[in-house]
Amino acid sequence: QLQLVESGGGLVQAGGSLRLSCTASGRTVSTYAMGWFRQAPGKEREFVVGMSWSGGTTLYADSVKGRFINSRDNAKNAVYLQMNGLKPEDTAVYCCAAKSVWNRNYVPTENEYDYWGQGIQVTVSS
Repeated sequence: QLQLVESGGGLVQAGGSLRLSCTASGRTVSTYAMGWFRQAPGKEREFVVGMSWSGGTTLYADSVKGRFINSRDNAKNAVYLQMNGLKPEDTAVYCCAAKSVWNRNYVPTENEYDYWGQGIQVTVSS
């Protein structure tokens, strides 16, 4: 059973940066596509970024493109989300997700992910 744990969240002022980590245990995620999603109070969960297991394909939501950078370190069984230029509208609970896929360059849709972390709060003050 794969388990995902997020860390690195917190409170930051607008314009600041945070780096989220998602560490996997139980299985190696070297052949898992990984994604980040977020859910703000009163809103539905939304896609932030998805990365294929090869790292060859990375898709970003338009709202974070140019500000957020996703990376993965298969040796550490982890993915990272560097968030720069944070805005109050980025405030949300951020979750990482994983799915084992055959295609090295495939990024799953939200409903295809099999494993989810508990989530971590990111709050951006104005």
